[in-house]
Amino acid sequence: MTIIHKILRAITVAGPAFCGGAALAEDAPTLRIVWPTDGMTVPLGDDAEGVIGVVVDSNFRLAPAGTCGDDPRCGHIHMRIDPQGDDCNIPGRTYNSMNSDFGGSLVIARFGHCSDRTGDHVIGVLLANDHHQPIMVDGQPVTALVQVTTE
Repeated sequence: MTIIHKILRAITVAGPAFCGGAALAEDAPTLRIVWPTDGMTVPLGDDAEGVIGVVVDSNFRLAPAGTCGDDPRCGHIHMRIDPQGDDCNIPGRTYNSMNSDFGGSLVIARFGHCSDRTGDHVIGVLLANDHHQPIMVDGQPVTALVQVTTE
């Protein structure tokens, strides 16, 4: 057996542990809002929609909807402002924004859809699969929330 075969066999036997940790596929899905931070005061954009960017972090690959193929650790974000109600949703939609068109860690929050765009708000994000269904852990969707004050 050549040295290359020995190395390949060692990597195959060791699997993900060879790289120094547990297999990513075994990690529970995670999602958090990186910016804005909880309790932050955020100035709204000057545009009609009062846009701010919300930055998220996940151990899932965030990609445009419909592009994940057979990757079970791929999805996108659905976002709601004040998720306990529907006041800030895009008219005719059950959400305020999602990053399913372009993927990645940036989601656009449109406060212009809220009846009162300034003041105290909660930004909620949900991790969804390639087919817009929530990713579940122990029967609960993977979500993150932050409270902000907009001005």
